[in-house]
Amino acid sequence: MDKFYFLGECMVELRATEPSTMKQAFAGDVYNSAVYMKRSFPAIEAGMLTAIGKDGLSEKMLAEFKQEGLDCRFVFQHQEKSPGLYLIETDNTGERHFTYWRNDSAARKVMDFISPETTSLFTAGDSLFFSGISIAVLEESGRERLWKLLSELKTRGVKLIFDPNYRARLWSSPQQAASAFMRALELADIALPGVEDLTALFDIQTAEAAIAFCRPFNLAEVVIKNGPHSVVTSDNGQIEHHQITPVKEVVDTTSAGDAFNGVYLGARANGAPISDAVQLAARAAGTVIQHPGAIIPLEPFKSAMKSAGL
Repeated sequence: MDKFYFLGECMVELRATEPSTMKQAFAGDVYNSAVYMKRSFPAIEAGMLTAIGKDGLSEKMLAEFKQEGLDCRFVFQHQEKSPGLYLIETDNTGERHFTYWRNDSAARKVMDFISPETTSLFTAGDSLFFSGISIAVLEESGRERLWKLLSELKTRGVKLIFDPNYRARLWSSPQQAASAFMRALELADIALPGVEDLTALFDIQTAEAAIAFCRPFNLAEVVIKNGPHSVVTSDNGQIEHHQITPVKEVVDTTSAGDAFNGVYLGARANGAPISDAVQLAARAAGTVIQHPGAIIPLEPFKSAMKSAGL
């Protein structure tokens, strides 16, 4: 089976469990997707493409990658940098607020480690998943090298998968982000945008308008996530609307879209039709938001996915 690689940043997550107590974990949008893909489809080879440090937390992070069954051949260790960190706080509806410390993280330097030898290890049929956050956290020189890498991988037959995942604070302006996202969409084979990401940058208000926005790009598959309301997909121009049953008890919405991405892509790689892949992915997202933190305990996740038919 072909391989999936997830390009981006994994961070140290801190979450309050009591007023004066913090729980530490590891999370990041592309990492979360990789974990939930691998948990749902163990036969798929999924790995991270990132940079961490050589400090104690980095070593624990690397051990966590391996424990989750992820391929670590493209996990590079910077001699001087360490991972970024964020604090997550949630309100009584499960909506989250983040405080970040990531300006000098090792992941910002990941493109420094990419060599022709690294690129040669990708083969036709592999997939590379990246997000708006993957682009945003890079230094400016790293972004230029990223475009060259993506172009080269595309010519090698690697499938490129993009989720805009817009975070305004990571960009110097909305225009800078919009320009980068347009460039990413021009290269991508599959896109998984959320309506709210496109609303912020392109004034797109509906899933139908999002499908129309994506039409000029050479995208084989488009998945428009519209929160708990619905999912609209386009497969080589064939549009489908998929109804989603919202979760009533929301604890923490962190990682909902990430879980959806990982399980959807895994299901499609496993031969599932789009409608089945959407429902499995929605079940994953609905399960994750009923637990605190980005990466929930293994057993409740696997139990929920088993009941969904995996």
